[in-house]
Amino acid sequence: VQLQASGGGLVQAGGSLRLSCAVSGRTLSRSVMGWFRQAPGKERDFAAAISWSGGSTYYADSVKGRFTISRDNAKKMVYLQMNSLKPEDTALYYCAVDLNGSGSAWWTTRGVYEYWGQGTQVTVSS
Repeated sequence: VQLQASGGGLVQAGGSLRLSCAVSGRTLSRSVMGWFRQAPGKERDFAAAISWSGGSTYYADSVKGRFTISRDNAKKMVYLQMNSLKPEDTALYYCAVDLNGSGSAWWTTRGVYEYWGQGTQVTVSS
């Protein structure tokens, strides 16, 4: 399984970006997809996750109400729409897949995601 994240860039505070993650390889049946982010000198933190059906989503408090995660299983794509961006959103953003489809209680845990993309840089200027 390979994941390719794209869509990052430089944006002013208050602006928007849409990240995409293309998944290749095995089927994504029952998988959970997640987005994490890592700022310089900090740990990789959970941002958002979505169930296989797309019917369940979960967000970190820091992005709730501003970010929206979605997926297109036919295209093997997952997206992160980021609005009202703030300088503190600056980070390297990673997409990841949990092929086992763990319960939502585990979605914020890095260890349940078996495969990760290479990351795409998001920089928000003030």
